[in-house]
Formats: sequence, structure tokens, C-alpha cells
Amino acid sequence: MPEKTAKAPAEAPAEASAEITREAMEYDVVIVGAGPAGLSAAIRLKQLDPDLNVVVLEKGSEVGAHILSGAVLDPVGLNALIPDWQAKGAPVTVPVRDDRFYILGEAGQMRIPNAPMPPLMNNHGCYIVSMGNVCRWMAEQAEALGVEIFPGMACSELVYGPDGAVKGVVAGEFGKNPDGTPGDHYEPGMELHGKYVFLSEGVRGSLSKEVMAKFALSKGHEPQKFGLGMKEIWEIDPEKHREGTVTHTMGWPLGKNAGGGSFIYHLDKNQVYVGFVVHLNYANPYVSPYQEFQRFKHHPMVAELLKGGKRVAYGARAIAEGGYQSIPKVVFPGGALLGCSAGLVNVPRIKGNHNAMLSGMAAAEAAHEAIAAGRAGDELTAYEVELRSGPVGRDLKKVRNVKPLWSKYGLVPSLVLGGMDMWTNTLGFSVFGTVKHGKTDAAATGLAADFAPIDYPKPDGKLSFDRLTNVAFSFTNHEESQPVHLTLKDASVPIAVNLPKYAEPAQRYCPAGVYEVVQEGDAEPRFVINFQNCVHCKTCDIKDPSQNIHWVTPQGGDGPNYPNM
Repeated sequence: MPEKTAKAPAEAPAEASAEITREAMEYDVVIVGAGPAGLSAAIRLKQLDPDLNVVVLEKGSEVGAHILSGAVLDPVGLNALIPDWQAKGAPVTVPVRDDRFYILGEAGQMRIPNAPMPPLMNNHGCYIVSMGNVCRWMAEQAEALGVEIFPGMACSELVYGPDGAVKGVVAGEFGKNPDGTPGDHYEPGMELHGKYVFLSEGVRGSLSKEVMAKFALSKGHEPQKFGLGMKEIWEIDPEKHREGTVTHTMGWPLGKNAGGGSFIYHLDKNQVYVGFVVHLNYANPYVSPYQEFQRFKHHPMVAELLKGGKRVAYGARAIAEGGYQSIPKVVFPGGALLGCSAGLVNVPRIKGNHNAMLSGMAAAEAAHEAIAAGRAGDELTAYEVELRSGPVGRDLKKVRNVKPLWSKYGLVPSLVLGGMDMWTNTLGFSVFGTVKHGKTDAAATGLAADFAPIDYPKPDGKLSFDRLTNVAFSFTNHEESQPVHLTLKDASVPIAVNLPKYAEPAQRYCPAGVYEVVQEGDAEPRFVINFQNCVHCKTCDIKDPSQNIHWVTPQGGDGPNYPNM
């Protein structure tokens, strides 16, 4: 069992009292986040050395509660981690049988032939899955090996050692008052120390963001780019269901307003995943990604599929889209960034789970080698090298120009140029070299004066729904007495700056209706944060043009409770 001690935190947050003491648990490796990357790392560590003490901390109420992904899973990562996953009953049972690509117009569609597609775009051999359920199964495999997994344990702080290296995290802090002071039933949580700390929080994790800034991990790399992915699960008419069918679309309704596209995946039990991704580098501050998603479902092709069906779940999540050139340095003194915390999504394939698993394995192998050599708290250089030169780096390097070409030239030219670039990259070269991304998504936001407001149609309650109605289908809940986890660096900015300059786009880019500008009579407008609605997508932290919103983790267990996203 890990050693248990009691001590004061090395660095207490400003609002916490210096008198707070916390128990400390000592582990070999502490892993933040029970997603595919974190669980893969935990499993691989125990495969390599059953005597290693490994703990996984998950902020969701259960493993899988905060997992949202498309998802068509390339099994390459699972094959490497657990080769007999089929015999062990992995919930990976719906192979892709039909692969379709369309460009949509408002009233019709044009199918893109599969033949000219680069081979890497072929989804055959992949599986339509619920990554939430896959992670639940992976957690069972990890626990069977002796990994300790604690859901409902949000990691609110990093703990640094005297040499400045990351030595652990604070987890399980509960009972703060809205002003951040300890309440009557305050629980200070625990410090969990490790020889190495792995951050696998997903996109734009608060601890990952902190270490990236503290250790300048993005220096020399392109800025990370993001998309907002929204997803609904529908039960449809069995006559229309085609198990194993994968459909991707581009074009309408986004047009020139934004880049992005959709996915429709037919899994089993007459269910389909209907998803929509909007690239967050759009300029028009009047764009509402959520409204674009709802409008998309009224396209004749989609409406006919969903007619007579019912929506059973909803969720949203930011996606790291920067690719190869935006991967930061992934190691820092005492730890490493895994999976989407490092930004490992293959954008044209809309796949990142396989790379998340491979990154977790690579980090585990580097940590195992270091611990066996008696090291701790240093940089796992072997992981950095393997990530960039191994299968993850090779996967991402081939498609590195697709996203920046789309951003620079738009949909149709990028289809030609990006397709050509992917073909040549299969031969080991690119005529474009490596194209840069340029601005951050926040800096790409234009002034409201340069654009006209967009008049979105009202939802019909059958195919399209208002945000608050849909948020109920994410089963989101936050304890209302806790501090607001959507913090403002300057409370005056939303009304004094963002409203006159950008028409305060937080009202529109949030897919959960968290932010409102309220004006009552002749009173001054107020910026309202309905944090109880937050589905933890992190879009506000990314897209706010003033970079004034800082997302921090709420109390453990709070947030969405996705059933099988």
C-alpha cells in the first residue's frame, strides 16, 4: 500500500488558509483523468511492473461520465495495449461497414467518391463505439491489475517540490463557500504525490494549462487550434437504421461563416450518433455553433433519417485541432502531458482516441524505465522522443497541413490541396512543407461592427431544441453553494470591453447557455454566469476574445453525467 503521511501543502492557493493541513499519499505514478490516455498509461505501468503503485483520479462522478467522443475507434492503440480485448469483452462490437462523405447544400448533397480519398481516410477496420463505455471497461481492466481509481476526485491544484518540479496534486477538496473560503462542512482533500505525475485531463485542462505556462511548453511551437464538437444520441426508426454506416459531411449550414462538418454514425440498437464540429477560428462573433448544429438537422438528408426518432442524450466538448505543429513540449520536471492534453487528434480522420492510448503507453514505458533506474521528478525525455518519432508522430505528421490549409483557403480549395498533401505525405514528402496556423482562435474573433447578426430559426422541438432543453439531456449537475468555476480575470471586461467590441460572443459560443447579458429596464447590462449548466466543454476558456475567462475544475463529481457518449 502507498505510504500515508500528514503535512501542510507546499503551495497553498491564495484563498486557502495556511493552517489547512492535508494527508499525503505517496505513489509511484499519479494520473489525472480516467480517459483513454490515462487508463492506458495505468494499465501499461502495471503490465510492466505489478509492484508499481499507480493511482488514477477522475473528476467525473464515475469513469466515463465526462467522456464525449464521436467515436469511430481505430483499434491500433487497443491492439497494442490489450491484444485479447475481444476475448475480454471490450464494448467494441460494431465494425464500420459503409463509409460515406458528402458536401451539403441547403437543399441537397453531393457524395464525394471514396476512390480518390487517401488510404488513411478509410474507416474499414475501425469500430463505432461509445468511448464512455470503452473507458468504463478499461477501468475494470486497470483495477484487475491493481490500479487504484478514484472517481469524483477533482484535482484542483498542483503540488510543487522545493526544486520547482511537479510532485503531486490536491484532490477531493469539497465544501467551499461561494467566495472560496472553507464552509461549515469543508473537506480539504488530500495531496497525492508521485515520482511522476501524468496529466490526461483532455482538452484545455486547468492543470495542463498551468504547467504549459509555468514551464513554457508551447515555446517554439504553433498555437493550439480548437473545434467545438456537439453530439446527440438518437433512437431512430429501425427501417432507417444501417448498423456500421459512417457518414461525414461538410458545407451547409456553415458556408463561409466557419469551418467544420458533421458526423452520423449508426451503432447498434437502432441508435445513431449525430454530431457537429465547428472550428473555433471563426471571425464572425455572431456565429452560434450550437444553432448551426440545430439547423444542420433540418437538412433534408438528415431530417429524413431522424424523422420519427427521439433524442436521448446531448453533450459538447472542445477538440484539439492544431495537430503535429501545435504539439507542445510534452514533458516537464516531474510529469508529462498525455492524449488530448497534448493535442493528438488527427483532424481529417476525426480520430484521437488511438493516439491517446499510444501516448499513455509511451509515457508509461518511459516512467517505468526511469523509476527502475532510481529516477524521480525529472523530465521523461524518452517519452518526448517516442511521441514525436513513433506511431503518434507519424500519424499526425502526414495530415499536418489539412487544418491550416482549410483555415487559409476555405472548404473547396482545401479539399483539393489537403487531399493532394495527404497523398504525397504517404510517400514521405509534402510540397507545402509545414504550414503555420498563425493566430489563436481567440485572436481570430472579429469586431461586431464588421458583421451582421445572424437570424437563426427557432427550434421546432422535434428535430431541433433550445440549449437549456438539450442540457437537461446531458444530465449535468453542479452543487450551487460552491465557488463559480468559470472565473473572470477582470469582472468588468464582459460589459466594458466584449459587449461593445464583440457583442459579447460568450452568449453564443457556449453550447450550454451558461453566459447571458441581462438588461432590465434602464439599468446597466449585467453579465450572468449560469455555471450550473456547464458541460465542461472549455470553449469559453478558448474562444473568449479578451482571454478573460479561466475555467477551473469544480467540486469533484459535478458536471455532466454522460451515459454512453
